[in-house]
Amino acid sequence: MRKSLVLALSILCAAVPAWTTKKKTEVDAKRFQEKLTKDEQVLHALDRLTFGPRPGDVEIVKKMGVKKWIDLQLHPEKIAENPALEAKLAPLETLRLTQGETEASYPTPQMIRQVAQGRQPLPDDPVARAAVERQVRRLKVKKDVKDADPVQPAVPLDKLLTQGQIRTLRNGTPDQKKETLASIPEEQVDDMVIAMPPQMRNQLMAIAPETLRRKFMLCNAPQQLIAFDLSEGKLYRAILSNRQLQEQLADFWYNHFNVFLDKGNDRFMVPSYEREAIRPHVLGHFRDLLESTATAPAMLFYLDNWQSVAPDVARRGRGSKQTRGLNENYGRELLELHTLGVDGGYTQKDVTEVARCFTGWTIKNPQGGSTYTFNDRVHDKGEKVVLGVTIPAGGGRDDGEKVLDILAKHPSTARFISKKLAQRFVADNHPQELIDRMAKTFLATDGDIRAVLNTMFTSKEFLSQGAYQSKIKTPFEMIVSSIRATGAEVDYAFPLANRIAQLGQPLYRKLEPTGYSNANAEWINSASLLARMNFALDLTQNKVQGTKVDQARFNEDPAHTARLMLFTNPTATTRDAIDKAIADQKTKNPKAPPSPALVAGLVIGSPDFQRR
Repeated sequence: MRKSLVLALSILCAAVPAWTTKKKTEVDAKRFQEKLTKDEQVLHALDRLTFGPRPGDVEIVKKMGVKKWIDLQLHPEKIAENPALEAKLAPLETLRLTQGETEASYPTPQMIRQVAQGRQPLPDDPVARAAVERQVRRLKVKKDVKDADPVQPAVPLDKLLTQGQIRTLRNGTPDQKKETLASIPEEQVDDMVIAMPPQMRNQLMAIAPETLRRKFMLCNAPQQLIAFDLSEGKLYRAILSNRQLQEQLADFWYNHFNVFLDKGNDRFMVPSYEREAIRPHVLGHFRDLLESTATAPAMLFYLDNWQSVAPDVARRGRGSKQTRGLNENYGRELLELHTLGVDGGYTQKDVTEVARCFTGWTIKNPQGGSTYTFNDRVHDKGEKVVLGVTIPAGGGRDDGEKVLDILAKHPSTARFISKKLAQRFVADNHPQELIDRMAKTFLATDGDIRAVLNTMFTSKEFLSQGAYQSKIKTPFEMIVSSIRATGAEVDYAFPLANRIAQLGQPLYRKLEPTGYSNANAEWINSASLLARMNFALDLTQNKVQGTKVDQARFNEDPAHTARLMLFTNPTATTRDAIDKAIADQKTKNPKAPPSPALVAGLVIGSPDFQRR
């Protein structure tokens, strides 16, 4: 079937407008003066402030009014959260743990080696303890070949389950496997998980209940549960939260202050980084967000500032184990990516001076339970000049604080943050007049993010034809919006995270400090559109593991299904492409009626759906 869709896909791909070309700039300037209809305003607000409308959302916004609904989203504390989200987040334990607790419960291979050497205690959880013990014994077998089979469980699987149960778990239908797992006495579950071979656990992952699934993962690779929880938590919040703008901003600011999950101990620090440094400040004052990220152990570790010391301290340490020196990574990214922007008026000298100001901003106990601390002994106490402002000699931690004050109040910061927000929520080619008004609000309110967003959302440019459907969804946005539009039930979100990674956006794993781009050009190419189409078809035909779509919602009428998914009428190009794909199917198999699931997949894969 996929081969027969190539022609339709080529037509759909051709419909994607080149929004990033210079030819569009003048036309866009005029279109930013053209108002949206009331129906378009509703859909546009939902497309931008949420991760895509769900069935019933359009009616809710129409009843409330666009302005009142936007104001409510700007005040998420007034919105009751979805109980279904809270239930989904409850098992994701690592999202609530401190770094030290996470390291103790979900050890890395390095920590397992420390357990083998007697320098680290075993976890309290029996499954985690068994997993660590088995891996410790694997280490020992390298030293002691007499232990010929060190990974056998204390109780073999055939002593816990009957042969019939084992056969069912290996070869039965999903429902039979679920029934068998549910029949295991609670007191035997941990022993059963430990006794299972890893391949069997992997095969049962998708059909197991959440608690048992976590035990499987814990036994296979304890430290992988951290990335699992982060990805599932992000997806469940984006799909289910009633506080959609808050979730949009959590994603936006995490990318703005990006930290790469897989850099050493950052795998343990990222959950608390997002929870404590990002999420509480997404609608607050920018200066507070700067402070929280600057002092976050995850950021200090990621950009190596925890090792940055004054040049004279480094010189005194030569000949000893002290080999550190001044590190400019954080200083450079603070100026270029976090505040002023690459064209913000700073020089290389400013980068060095900022780096000097942040010497001594470091981590206490980076190998476990890390917390921010200031080490005055390694701080550069000389005079510094940052962006023309003299910071007197003899200072301490307040040198860095003064830099944050300077940057938070700088006009270039106001413009740069306003431009990034406008690129995310309005259009890639946004009018300069809008940026000027947003920057003016930023400076007048001491960087009040909520006030800047209000200026943007209430502007004529936001509710204009120039902004309407001018953005391309990122892979994360596309997959989440597909789930929301179809009303799909997600029992196991991690396979969705894997599909997002296949589309080029592995969650929490952007290596560069830039974070993932919001620009259309980053995500428009034929290969990515083909991959999106494949996902769309898999989703609507219930071939995505852990996710179920009610296919009864669709019917054979392409126009009906398109309105159902798009919440508006499809464009003529999309209609023609879907009709051509259906006609092609009928030619190849005249007796088979057009599949409603196929039609729904074509709609989700179309440029109409890829726009927001």
